[in-house]
Amino acid sequence: MSLRQVVLDTETTGLSAEDGHRIVEIGCVEIVDRRLTGRTLHLYVNPEREIDQGALEVHGLTRERLSTEPRFAELADRVAEFVADAELLIHNAPFDMGFLESEFRRIGRPRFAELVGAVTDTLALARELHPGRRNSLDALCERYEVSNAHRKLHGALLDAELLADVYLAMTRGQDSLEIALGGHDEGAFGADADLAWPPVGLIVVRADEAELRAHAEILEAIAREARKPALWTRLAAPEMPAVPVPPVAPADGGGRAAAEQAAVASA
Repeated sequence: MSLRQVVLDTETTGLSAEDGHRIVEIGCVEIVDRRLTGRTLHLYVNPEREIDQGALEVHGLTRERLSTEPRFAELADRVAEFVADAELLIHNAPFDMGFLESEFRRIGRPRFAELVGAVTDTLALARELHPGRRNSLDALCERYEVSNAHRKLHGALLDAELLADVYLAMTRGQDSLEIALGGHDEGAFGADADLAWPPVGLIVVRADEAELRAHAEILEAIAREARKPALWTRLAAPEMPAVPVPPVAPADGGGRAAAEQAAVASA
């Protein structure tokens, strides 16, 4: 079954939906099985109210510019259809979700969250991966080498496109082998299929004797340093006896060096 995700961003008239502020722009980018599909949704919205100066400085959208755009009630169906059943990826999700819930509630529609499969806050994800560091969209673009040189003002679609690239880079380790090899079809790799290993087309390069010896030496060094067998040794061959760990050397530098030399000589 395909994984469908929608990266979503909004621009607004101010900071708080609870204070009556409204959405002025919505941008969505579709990702299916960790690939950008090229499908997007980009809407400007007449907010029917003034725009705070702080918000205007962020996105540059004036009330005059938006006065001829549709009201949210006229666009709700398009938004609902695009995000239906998808996992939403939103940077600082409580902010955008709060505005979307407010807009849907204002026109008497069911809760927006009920339309989607899940919501992932990419800001919270970034904070888990990079604690103590700046995790704004600009900072993440720089960290993951996603070019945002063309970004002079915030724009919902532009920011969603940047976030899509950042998210894919930030979670690159989640790519499956099938995706790395060019994808799969449900018939060949369904939940009940017997997966042969290695997959057809996968080139297997086996280590030679010298490489195997070097690998063993690294595992022994890890065991000496950690004073217990390396995790890889236990996972790869749980039935084998643990790698012997040399006794701890005296605290002085000379004694430790002598003990390490003796351990290497006996290996």
